[in-house]
Amino acid sequence: MTSNTTTDIKMQKWTQAFADKLESSFADAFADNVILEASVLVRPIEGRDCVKSVMATASKVYEALTFTRQVESAQQTYLEWEAKAFGGQSLSGVTILIKNPDGLIVHIAIHHRPLGAVLRFSIEMGERLKGKIPPDYFYKG
Repeated sequence: MTSNTTTDIKMQKWTQAFADKLESSFADAFADNVILEASVLVRPIEGRDCVKSVMATASKVYEALTFTRQVESAQQTYLEWEAKAFGGQSLSGVTILIKNPDGLIVHIAIHHRPLGAVLRFSIEMGERLKGKIPPDYFYKG
């Protein structure tokens, strides 16, 4: 099992999916009706199939990603992270996961920073997901 967490973070389906970088790993964590909101998206993406494609693609944009802090309640998890992409550019952010009573993720909110990296990430995602996700979900530059 590949680790992409600091010692303070409990490995879970979400963090493992980022380590695996596979659609199937993300799909295993999601409810059918999952909704993804993110600072790199123009509007939310809905449904397991679309969200797993977006998340697996995003995981491959990162050259490195480490989850650094976690706060968890019964149905919510807050994860802070640090990452590198685009030849070493630093990004950081927070991810909020909301789970149903079965432990499957029903809502994801991902907040990247800084703005320049957010815009570049959105453009890159639009390019990589051509033919899978309509281009109007992403910033065009």
